[in-house]
Amino acid sequence: MFIAAMIFMLSNGVAQIHTPVKWTVASKKLSSKEAVVFIKATIEQGWHIYSQHVKDGGPTPTFFSFAQGPKYTLAGKTVEPKPKVKHEEVFKMDVGYFTDEVIFQQKVSLKNGTATVKGTVEWQACDATQCLPPDQYNFSVIIK
Repeated sequence: MFIAAMIFMLSNGVAQIHTPVKWTVASKKLSSKEAVVFIKATIEQGWHIYSQHVKDGGPTPTFFSFAQGPKYTLAGKTVEPKPKVKHEEVFKMDVGYFTDEVIFQQKVSLKNGTATVKGTVEWQACDATQCLPPDQYNFSVIIK
């Protein structure tokens, strides 16, 4: 009986981590000297993530950081499509956000035609009743 109770407690005591955002990465070579990295978020219904452009005092924005590489340099900033905008009373401001799916783009200048681009995206996912702690995803994509 004791062993059965312990197994029950252990199996129910393990927290399920909810991950409502899945990330995928791809690249497209535009020329021998230029490429674009596509970073796609697929967001569960009812959830959203925030734009990269959130004012101070607002929710956690989506943020990209890229490792320096010997075969490429970043060309400009990470671009996002136009977000939906809503007023969030808790922050007393309008904030941009994305639902369902969003593709961010980062152009890179290539030094010799091929490169492996590595980076990290940090974001916060929220639904109508809660926000999860900020999370991150490390990615790597080969440009051929």
